[in-house]
Amino acid sequence: MNKKVIIPAFILLFANVAFAQLKQLSMADAMINARTTLAPENYKQLQFIKGTDEFVYLNKTNDNEIWMKSSFKNLENTEYLNRNQLNESLRKAGFDSVTSMPAVQFSKNSFVTTVKGQKLLFKDFQFDKLIINKEIAAKENVEESNAGFVTYLDEHNLYVSANNKTKKVTEDGSNDIVYASTVHQSEFGITKGTFWSNNGKLLAFYRMDQSMTPDYPIVDWTERPAKVNNLRYPMAGDSSHHVTVGIYNAETENTVWIKTYGPKEQFLTNIAWSPDDQFVYIVIVNREQNHFWVNEYNAVTGDFVKTLFEEQDQKYAEPLVPMLFVKNNPSQFVWQSKRDGWNQLYLYNTEGKLIKQLTKGDWEVLEVKGFDEKGENLFYTSTAISAVSKNLFKVNLSSGKSTPITQGDCVHNTMVSFDGKYVLDNFSSPENPRTIQLIETSSQKVKVIKQSANPLNGYELGQMKIFTIKNTEGTDLYCRLYKPVQFDSNKKYPVIVYWYGGPHAQLILNAWNGGAGDYWFQYMAERGYVVFTLDTRGSANRGKVFEQSIFRRAGEKQMEDLMSGINYLSGLSFVDKNNMGLFGWSYGGFMTIDFMLNHPGIFKAAVAGGPVTDWNYYEIMYTERYMDKPQENPDGYESTNLVKQIQKLKGKLLLIHGMQDNVVLMQHSVNLVKAAVDKGVQVDYMIYPGHEHNVLGKDRAHLYQKVTDYFSQNLNR
Repeated sequence: MNKKVIIPAFILLFANVAFAQLKQLSMADAMINARTTLAPENYKQLQFIKGTDEFVYLNKTNDNEIWMKSSFKNLENTEYLNRNQLNESLRKAGFDSVTSMPAVQFSKNSFVTTVKGQKLLFKDFQFDKLIINKEIAAKENVEESNAGFVTYLDEHNLYVSANNKTKKVTEDGSNDIVYASTVHQSEFGITKGTFWSNNGKLLAFYRMDQSMTPDYPIVDWTERPAKVNNLRYPMAGDSSHHVTVGIYNAETENTVWIKTYGPKEQFLTNIAWSPDDQFVYIVIVNREQNHFWVNEYNAVTGDFVKTLFEEQDQKYAEPLVPMLFVKNNPSQFVWQSKRDGWNQLYLYNTEGKLIKQLTKGDWEVLEVKGFDEKGENLFYTSTAISAVSKNLFKVNLSSGKSTPITQGDCVHNTMVSFDGKYVLDNFSSPENPRTIQLIETSSQKVKVIKQSANPLNGYELGQMKIFTIKNTEGTDLYCRLYKPVQFDSNKKYPVIVYWYGGPHAQLILNAWNGGAGDYWFQYMAERGYVVFTLDTRGSANRGKVFEQSIFRRAGEKQMEDLMSGINYLSGLSFVDKNNMGLFGWSYGGFMTIDFMLNHPGIFKAAVAGGPVTDWNYYEIMYTERYMDKPQENPDGYESTNLVKQIQKLKGKLLLIHGMQDNVVLMQHSVNLVKAAVDKGVQVDYMIYPGHEHNVLGKDRAHLYQKVTDYFSQNLNR
């Protein structure tokens, strides 16, 4: 036999044997192990030691967890703290030992950790003092100050404790009167309800009167009989709760109330302290959410001092980040705004005068990371390289010149040292699972400290690519597509489209796995599906015009953009356009039903999880920002009322809802099912008892198996 025939045959045989040995993902691999054993290798609890240029991370060696220390000047990893040392210090101080290393925050010559509910301070690796005891740690909304005071909630009221003395700050806390908690449904970037001053002696805190908001029943099905837990949930167009801010002086034990004036139904956000703690700054947003004022208040008297500046928008304005005072210059601060169409940085003085716009371009500032040692440069991440990447820059406050610190069309997650001299850069791309490197900011020198192997090596995977298509207006839309494994261009494959389309979310990134947090898309590609995702207008990090396209007509522009995606898919020879499924969750669930009703026949089957079906039933802050009040925009609410349109459904529809959902209330999907019954329309319904808006833990694999089975049953293969 001719060698020219033998060699290719041998290679083909070897390739087939090797291919046969490739594994396929299980559902547990795709949904649970994707975050553990199949996640790219990482350094646990990687952090700079505060006050130094050294960094540490947690490593496990011979069943002993060890904190390793390193630096740019000396990359040799040295042992810093191990579990045996920690246990020895705990035993000496009379505490129980630990079987696994707890989370630790390191500072120069000290560290803080929580052991069995007790927050402890160690100096020079020996126990120094108890910061928070078990009893207080078990309370709600616990937060300690720089001066050693600790605030917490107990039976609805606010307490402050220090040196074995506890002060009850409020007396009227109840289900109606909420203290020291998130307010305004956690919108406007609000994540907590207490704000200690810089010196740790003054506490700003929220008080929310929600007595004018009716109870909404959330049923606990684990009780016998089932028990109702009432939730105060202000719906669009109805009365909103009233919020005020108090200032408690932990030394004098006195409280003053900030005189915010204005209507009771307004939003108080972005609380910040002046560096000298004499003033508190609060951003006041009107109920219409198209006008806000950055106000200064006297922290001693609570009196209004002045408005530094205000912003208005024809559609909506949404301040998300408090002012950031310039390091070593208490008369200046940095403000983030989309006033020029993109989220950018502005330098102001405390008289409210704009000094300069620090950043500018058709891209978004994503996050501010902090200043260098002198406060001359500010570090920030942005989409300046591309809309699907994240890179670190520094901007000089005097010149306004920005300098890139990280490179490449990748997603860089960064930590900046306290003096700005070094950066820990943890980045990935679709081809690179993870690289961790240390960057010297002055020289731009880079030292790689970790390169992760491909966790999916040995698995049978579909080819994934990220690309753009044009919508009807000529705007680029980012897309992600997974081809089926063993792809054959002569075959036609069923398609699953996954989308979201709403504000504050971006699905596609130039990161590992294309930005997807799990491997379900690859799981479906292994089972012969084309899996397609696109970020429509309305989604995050593409500028104000891109997002505000949804204003007063939620869903319209997104459906137009999905049609552009459908037209793209229909032009691919390997796509079976008669066998396509659509899937979305939350806002994406709303969009999925909306598309199925208004573009019937395109998708054969759809799954909508936690969907809004009538914006009249969603909360005030979010809904009125994007849709105005129902009284002001009746046509917009009517056109997006999916309950009234269910008779237009063609194809199969599966609704999924967590029974304890306190974000998108279960009433949304229940009302849609009732309307379907009334109209003789068949829909499928799956509930998840015990879960709120997202189905998490082991049940998440169950949910995605349900979704997989639904598409398998209803799309011809």
